[in-house]
Amino acid sequence: MEMEILKKKISTYRGEGGRLTKVSDELIMEILTAWEQWAGPMSGFYSAIGVSQKKMAKILGKGKKLKREGRVVTPSEFTEVTSELLGVSGSSGVITGCGIEVSWENGRIIRFPDVDKLIDFLKKAA
Repeated sequence: MEMEILKKKISTYRGEGGRLTKVSDELIMEILTAWEQWAGPMSGFYSAIGVSQKKMAKILGKGKKLKREGRVVTPSEFTEVTSELLGVSGSSGVITGCGIEVSWENGRIIRFPDVDKLIDFLKKAA
């Protein structure tokens, strides 16, 4: 997971004075997973997510407890929209059986076979 995205998610739970309050179990598990996968020094991890080690200790402890007790919260399923999912054929970029066309910046037109793929794309682009 990109650390900037995690940092933004964490910032939504900041209260007055910079305290982290009511952090969801899903986010706690994302933080724990990122913490376990971090290869550099731990001080680099804390600075990358914008939280001190003291503030993060309780959250990591809760995440370890959730994992140990088997109450692992899986992150929401999100599939990245790729050219294979959209049905792009070869390098021509032509989609057969197109249902929706979106005029994007710089005059580009993006075609989607159904509404679900369009919604996934717009969520990712936002």
